Amino acid sequence: MAKKTTINYTEATAEIDRILARLRSEEMNVDDLAADVKRATELIARCKEQLFKTEAAVDEILK
Repeated sequence: MAKKTTINYTEATAEIDRILARLRSEEMNVDDLAADVKRATELIARCKEQLFKTEAAVDEILK
């Protein structure tokens, strides 16, 4: 069984940027649009989660 890895913040934002670039340059195939929008939504949620965790950790350190 393959080990599942979690994408980090930097990798997630880079992938979001690639998706956005395809959308802006009209390279996006209509058949891939829904899948890419879903993936971008998942990545954005992951980034938000990481930001909230980091903020909480920094708040705890500064207490």
